[in-house]
Amino acid sequence: MIIGTTKELKNHEYRVGLTPDNVSAFTAKGHTVYVETHAGEGAGFSDEDYIEAGAVILDTPVEVFAKADMIVKVKEPEPCEYNYLRENQILFTYLHLAPNPELTKALMDRGVKAVAFETITDAQGNLPCLRPMSQIAGRLSIQEGAKYLEKSFGGRGILLGGVPGVERGKIVIIGGGIAGTYAAKAAVGIDAQVTLLDINPNRLAYLEDIFGASVTTLYSTEANIRKSLKEADLVIGSVLIPGGAAPKLVRKEHLKMMKKGAVIVDIAIDQGGCCETSHVTTHDNPVYIEEGIVHYCVGNMPGAVPYTSTVALANATFRYAELMAEHGLEEAAKMDAGLKNGINVYAHKCTNKNVAVSVGVDYTDVTELL
Repeated sequence: MIIGTTKELKNHEYRVGLTPDNVSAFTAKGHTVYVETHAGEGAGFSDEDYIEAGAVILDTPVEVFAKADMIVKVKEPEPCEYNYLRENQILFTYLHLAPNPELTKALMDRGVKAVAFETITDAQGNLPCLRPMSQIAGRLSIQEGAKYLEKSFGGRGILLGGVPGVERGKIVIIGGGIAGTYAAKAAVGIDAQVTLLDINPNRLAYLEDIFGASVTTLYSTEANIRKSLKEADLVIGSVLIPGGAAPKLVRKEHLKMMKKGAVIVDIAIDQGGCCETSHVTTHDNPVYIEEGIVHYCVGNMPGAVPYTSTVALANATFRYAELMAEHGLEEAAKMDAGLKNGINVYAHKCTNKNVAVSVGVDYTDVTELL
């Protein structure tokens, strides 16, 4: 198979879809890999690194897209890239289609075989390709939240860990999945007061076993959310519905009851955000203030630590890319049911139910099409 990767176009997105190690593994099995020049520089990989691994360097993304049977990226294509896509080309990347009907329609119109990292499942029903970025985003959420609590950024001027004789800051984490769990780990590590809410009693019991008295766990109800928000200095939104739009659990009316200068970090922004007042921001301009509350809603948080993120992501995604390269998407999906769950668009149809509902298109079971 001919495989390609291109330079990411999102603001301050330095990650890259393939590492030189990935290229070596592909070329060792007889596959051809094209890499856009400078695609890996932001993550610490030079063109020479890719050439040594067996890749062919091309000058433009147009050339890579034109030659490749499978494009491996990190983030969803930008509008200027839509016309590069072609019929029956495999696109393997984070897609986050639920809040992006324009991209969904473009993939369907162009007949792309679109496989989303974030909806691939493993044998236990977990999301192995989303996990490493959720881990990184969870840890970063506390780091970024602590920074924007500083007065110079509009925050309350709170040191989350406190000092002797001064109350520690209060962190509220909504959603106890992977991102929420890693946010809690980071929050406990800086000695903040931590409350974590989730709707799964089994998950809450598991988290209480892990963290003990370091974290207060609450069942996620409207009353508990309101109570927690009133006390919070920092709120982490980490709610996930795989493939679907995030529920708006923090509403505009809630902001009025929060402390002025409190910070919301909405990790769920890739799926539309779990705060009603959230909208996507960039690393250039990461925060805005609404109703006196600082909102941090960067859509590619892990892009801030591109080497760690790129290697962690490649560790999780490469086995699926290799399976598709060796056998083609159709055969690979029959061999691995979890990979089949990653197919969001196929044969001009939307094949993920949550995406279809979110963007308002018809759903088709991919099994009927393969």
